[in-house]
Amino acid sequence: MPTLDLDADVVTLTAALCDIASVSMDEDAVATAIDAALRPLGHLTVTRHGNTVVARTELGRAERVVLAGHIDTVPLTDPPNLPTQRVGDELVGRGTVDMKGGVAVQLRLAQQVREPSRDVTYVFYEGEEIDGEFNGLAHLVRDRPQTLDADFAVLLEPTNGAVEGGCKGTLRAEIVTKGVAAHSARPWNGHNAIHDADQVLHRLTAYEARTVTVDGLDYHEALQAVGIQGGIAGNVIPDRCVVTVNYRYAPDKSGPDAEAHVREVFDGFEVVVADNAPGARPGLTLPAAKAFVDALGVPVGPKEGWTDVARFSALGVAAVNFGPGDPNLAHTDDERAPVQQYVDAEQAMLRWLA
Repeated sequence: MPTLDLDADVVTLTAALCDIASVSMDEDAVATAIDAALRPLGHLTVTRHGNTVVARTELGRAERVVLAGHIDTVPLTDPPNLPTQRVGDELVGRGTVDMKGGVAVQLRLAQQVREPSRDVTYVFYEGEEIDGEFNGLAHLVRDRPQTLDADFAVLLEPTNGAVEGGCKGTLRAEIVTKGVAAHSARPWNGHNAIHDADQVLHRLTAYEARTVTVDGLDYHEALQAVGIQGGIAGNVIPDRCVVTVNYRYAPDKSGPDAEAHVREVFDGFEVVVADNAPGARPGLTLPAAKAFVDALGVPVGPKEGWTDVARFSALGVAAVNFGPGDPNLAHTDDERAPVQQYVDAEQAMLRWLA
């Protein structure tokens, strides 16, 4: 079985983690290596739930924080973009951005900081890159929610070295138009549902998205068509058309608020909500979050996408994203990150915890 040396520098450790391939649903080897590396550390209590590893300090501090990172990656390329390569000042290979650099920072902190300024729960979880039913963090929320009790949480997802507060919610809905089927040679006998979709598209093009300030951060909302389906055959007037829309909404809204807004925009049409994942407020006015931002001294902005910080928000725990790597390069064939970002992220987190 592969092993990990937590005494190695953060760049070397990142490369070692990446070189243990861990495509979603195949995380056992890397989870076992992380588990084995952490168990000898006497200041930590280590448990495992499937392929999710949790390590905790129990120092009785007044405050507890969670540092979380997923250990799975998207599939490798063909030919595989592993093992990692050092090219100039960059580390190249699957996971160098999303997100084994962040995991390496967690492991280095767990090894170095024996008496942190607040108690820490380190979570290394499986199944983030695929359907939510496989998400190790979601499994902890369901099975062992007390494990995630904390005053504040940091998800070490790639943020290019900035702090990204909270995240936007995401809702996907199907807007349905209905017609009457008929032979295309005699369209007057029917009613074309695809033609009616122009009314849906008109509402979308006329829609003015809001920019919403939450805890001092500006979140840019968006309502966009992401798919359209209709038609029975080349000689049939279609009796049904579905326009799929995606609403990215600021974390000032609840899931029901977002659904109500979409239904209002498409009043008069059948609206079927396919999924709805609320966002997370950044909570940057809370003492724990403010202390984090002050200690790091890096730029702060909003998380415009959705991340697992929302799972912490649902538990009443304020959370932010912070980690090495440019998220625009996540999942790409030439995934790569400047090695200095790993070093800077580790040093920033040490300033906060030590």
